[in-house]
Amino acid sequence: MITADEYRTWPTESPDARRAYGPHPDQFGELYLPAGDGPHPVLVLIHGGCWRARYGLEPLGRLCAAVRAEGVAVWSLEYRRIGGEGGWPVTLRDVAAGADALRTLDAPLDLRRVVAGGHSAGGHLALWLAARPRLPRESPLWSPEPLELRGVLALAALADLEAAARRGLCGTAVQELLGGEPEQLPERYVNASPTAWLPLGLPQRHLVGAADTIVPPDYLDAIVARARAAGDDARLEVLEGAGHFELVGPHTAAWPAIRSALLALI
Repeated sequence: MITADEYRTWPTESPDARRAYGPHPDQFGELYLPAGDGPHPVLVLIHGGCWRARYGLEPLGRLCAAVRAEGVAVWSLEYRRIGGEGGWPVTLRDVAAGADALRTLDAPLDLRRVVAGGHSAGGHLALWLAARPRLPRESPLWSPEPLELRGVLALAALADLEAAARRGLCGTAVQELLGGEPEQLPERYVNASPTAWLPLGLPQRHLVGAADTIVPPDYLDAIVARARAAGDDARLEVLEGAGHFELVGPHTAAWPAIRSALLALI
């Protein structure tokens, strides 16, 4: 299985452009643009790392390049994280602003075919982007006219923050992200958890490695079952022989399943 240290040393792939969506150094996105005139469908991609500042978007470069080769543009987002001026509500607001900035890019993009995708903590944020239109105006995370999505590609996603906190997934990162335990800050957990806003009303494709010890398959079993019970088109695929980081490596045996799920959503 690929370790976190190995993942962090993966070679980078240069994007076609980098654009800021805010004044902070971590408020930017990298655009990977396929050849041809377009307009191209888009994957808004959000990296994981337990929402912590020591993990950035660089190791996802190979995945971005592989998706670009399939004719799909990638808007890979960086954002403020725990230990780098992130946390509640900054991290979520950054991801919302970064996704919405897709509409301002001078590139041949098909904004009718946009999928949000993310890995681990980034999977949580991708699903939260799908839940965002359901937030009430009084929510501290509400924003007008959120980017419209076609679906969500959730790779070992920490989709239910309360369950993740109680199980100690990512250690204490959920509590650090939101500022406390679920019983102390129930409204924050509701506002930040995609599962609190079911049904999301769009397809969700969850994939997880059978040997993943960071986001175990049984954790996602319950989440996908709840989404389906609420009426969503939600599916879970458990990939044999894969751990946590294999899901974002186009050089691994997990790639064909990831590719198939993405292209089906697009």
